[in-house]
Amino acid sequence: MSLIKKNIKGDIKVKKSTKIGIVKSTYNSKITEVLESSCIKELKKSGVSDKNIKIIKVPGAFELPFSCQKMAKTKKFDAIIALGAIIKGETPHFDIIANACAYGIIKASLRTGTPIIFGVLTTNNLAQAKARIKGGKRGDKGIEAAITALTMTNLK
Repeated sequence: MSLIKKNIKGDIKVKKSTKIGIVKSTYNSKITEVLESSCIKELKKSGVSDKNIKIIKVPGAFELPFSCQKMAKTKKFDAIIALGAIIKGETPHFDIIANACAYGIIKASLRTGTPIIFGVLTTNNLAQAKARIKGGKRGDKGIEAAITALTMTNLK
């Protein structure tokens, strides 16, 4: 059981009509493919149908906020999940991209009124990223993003 699931009180109620958008970065694809897979598996397990899950792929984390906002502006989705993996390198590029991505996603969510979930890993190395997609004591961030999105649809 994921860490976030243990902390949510009550059951998550999922309507048959719940529509979830996913915007996934293809950069660091070995990580983001696993995030996407576990996220979708959890959405389906919770009752979201295949036809109500729309996935858009973008080149990197920097492109996530724009694409999430564009998707949210359609008003077709109850929540949107941004999935990505930003892994620290030897330059300040990590800090710039991570900050811009986080700020852009929250700004898009507040601007559109649609919950946009930050399912973006920001890790110091590949081993940390892998630990966050395999479950265990670090949880599975794809599952956690799905649960968070479904929880937020109950607040609307």
